[in-house]
Amino acid sequence: MSTVEPQSGARPGANQPEVDERKARQVAEQARESGWSQPSFAKELYLGRLRLDLVHPFPRPDEPARQRGEAFLAKLRDVCEDIDPQRIEREERIPDETIAALRDVGAFGMKISSEYGGLGLTQVYYNRALMLVGSVSPAIGALLSAHQSIGVPQPVSMFGTDAQKREFLPRCAGGAISAFLLTEPDVGSDPARLHATATPTEDGSEYVLDGVKLWTTNGVVAELLVVMARVPESPGHRGGITAFVVEGGSPGITVEHRNRFMGLKGLENGVTRLHQVRVPAANRIGKEGHGLRIALATLNTGRLSLPAMCASAGKWATKVAREWARERVQWGRPVGKHEEVAKKLSFIAATTYAMEAMLDLSSQMADDKRHDIRIEAAIAKLWASEMAYTIADELVQVRGGRGFETADSLAARGERGVPAEQMLRDLRINRIFEGSSEIMHLLIAREAVDAHLSVAGDIIDPEADRSDKARALARASGFYAKWLPTLVVGQGQVPSAFVEFGPLAAHLRFVERTSRKLARSTFYAMSLWQGKMEVKQGFLGRVVDIGAELFAMTAVIVRAQADADAHPDRGTTPQELADVFCHQARLRIHTLFEGLWSNTDDLDGKLARRLMNDSYTWLEEGVLDPSLPGPLIAPAAPGPSKEENQHRRMG
Repeated sequence: MSTVEPQSGARPGANQPEVDERKARQVAEQARESGWSQPSFAKELYLGRLRLDLVHPFPRPDEPARQRGEAFLAKLRDVCEDIDPQRIEREERIPDETIAALRDVGAFGMKISSEYGGLGLTQVYYNRALMLVGSVSPAIGALLSAHQSIGVPQPVSMFGTDAQKREFLPRCAGGAISAFLLTEPDVGSDPARLHATATPTEDGSEYVLDGVKLWTTNGVVAELLVVMARVPESPGHRGGITAFVVEGGSPGITVEHRNRFMGLKGLENGVTRLHQVRVPAANRIGKEGHGLRIALATLNTGRLSLPAMCASAGKWATKVAREWARERVQWGRPVGKHEEVAKKLSFIAATTYAMEAMLDLSSQMADDKRHDIRIEAAIAKLWASEMAYTIADELVQVRGGRGFETADSLAARGERGVPAEQMLRDLRINRIFEGSSEIMHLLIAREAVDAHLSVAGDIIDPEADRSDKARALARASGFYAKWLPTLVVGQGQVPSAFVEFGPLAAHLRFVERTSRKLARSTFYAMSLWQGKMEVKQGFLGRVVDIGAELFAMTAVIVRAQADADAHPDRGTTPQELADVFCHQARLRIHTLFEGLWSNTDDLDGKLARRLMNDSYTWLEEGVLDPSLPGPLIAPAAPGPSKEENQHRRMG
């Protein structure tokens, strides 16, 4: 077996071709799942079709799944009640005894099949478990989520061999913490520029991994790693970005630094260097070159862990806001009775109900396995992360000065230690985790306009020849001849439509009408900009956001109807929350539609380019930069580590 050494003085990616914008798009396009073998409610919504039959009646877990899930939640609640969240905040680590207690109740195997020693919970109850533990400590929620949603259990369960499942899943279920290593110091959401390599040995029995990985959540304490690395193309090897299961304690792996952040103080996130790390070929997940496909497929359901944490924060914020708004008196009455504060309370409560509705709906669709939820999960992540952060900001405002004060400080002077400012800090990362909001806009937009691109691809492709364009034009003409007439009229214009939803029927009619309007706007934009559509990110972002609001409205309406039937003791309160949310969402949608065609996108782009060309450096005069010295992006040349290994085991 040969030993593979990097060339002396080689820079990261020196053996990789330069990646231009077109190449980056090709890599991303090749990784996405192009087919639609199952129905998607959200995809239909963007095409102007309200497929209510796909989400109504609101789906629920079956009885065995419910009993199994509720029994585990009871055990998990007992563990959570013994956790001191402020200790985690102060010490910036999760205590070993907490990890041990979580292992004892099976929290590290929630999503792993009972066949391999796990609990076999549904996605719905897995998310409810994350909501519970996340309400006590978001850092613990992040650890459990990264371990099971994107760490070893999910990709191995979905794409691993029987031997890999037998070897790794019982270990993960038993508490062997796992991590996912994709990001690099100079590579974020653009995997075409991935520098880490996995070079096959001459006999093909192993791969030798070299590279540096950044922001490795759980990487500091992980026993098992999923590593994405590029296999060089060679005889017998198709090459490409490939996924591997790697033992965290393998020779050549060094955790060089544990990162610290504005929130999630207990997060074990670091910088991991791999130097000549030998990995058995049997540890490769899937085929060479399929790493990104595996990552994206894993995230289709893995992303749902983030809206679970967001819904958890919303529920807690609702409780705190309710209690404080009633207790705090200003100008002769409780602050919650002042209209400016009342608006915030209404937004917090109504939006929390919608977040949970969207989360449960998407999760149950994932459990039923009868739907393609790639768009639904992405929307849930995008919309909930944005809304939860706004909720946290509004809670801080409602609490006033106490919202800005830490829980420890409040408790030290004799008041309840409400960690509102911590929630604001902890939630901020969710708008970046597992795809920033900007990247999510592009990802969802690509799927939302898939039908258009499928028939018009060669028309707008500058490199397609005349015959390809002619054939594409014929396909497009046939598609649009059938599709466009469906956007003219629909149930949203029939006053008696959806009457079974009572007072919420008018909102469903609005969703149906607006879905068609959104599809017409998208078609018009495609006709106007054609191949330039992909650079109209401001327009696409607003299209995505309108669809997200429509999805949220539908979810909360069907959820309210189901809750009213299942819980008559709640009276009309579910419909009240849904009604207020829908009114608020309508106003946001109106603003977004106005922004489709009336905006400053072109002006903003021009100013940004001039800013980056140093046209406005005079604006920066009169201040000092307090940043610590160093390059904006740290060098990450391959080679042996010069740092002390920060890796440790928990529990």
